Amino acid sequence: MITSRSALHDLSAALESQRRSAEPDIVSGTWRWKVRQHLAGIRDLLVNESTWHEDSWLAARGGTVLRERNMLLARVSVLGPKVLQNPDVAELRRDLQRLVADVAHHLQRLHDLAYDEVEYELGGSE
Repeated sequence: MITSRSALHDLSAALESQRRSAEPDIVSGTWRWKVRQHLAGIRDLLVNESTWHEDSWLAARGGTVLRERNMLLARVSVLGPKVLQNPDVAELRRDLQRLVADVAHHLQRLHDLAYDEVEYELGGSE
């Protein structure tokens, strides 16, 4: 099972390796395929996340996190074919780096929501 930290790190590392490399072969074939595989890991991570919250006070935030996840999944599905076909590698890298940052923020909001749920069950700081 892929963890959120490793999925984001692997995609970031693949994007960084292209920036450091001067070889056009990496950009044309191997690099694109590697990035596409790591993008699939991000998709799997988002698909497998759990966002159901029964508490009414968390329902609105849970719904927001779910909508955000769906928008991220839509972006992943749009970027998937672009990784293999887009000739503008600089633009592609920017889009993918923005996706990595947005997924990291989404996962943080998901963790914050889980923390708030536990804090509520335990009674908070009082």
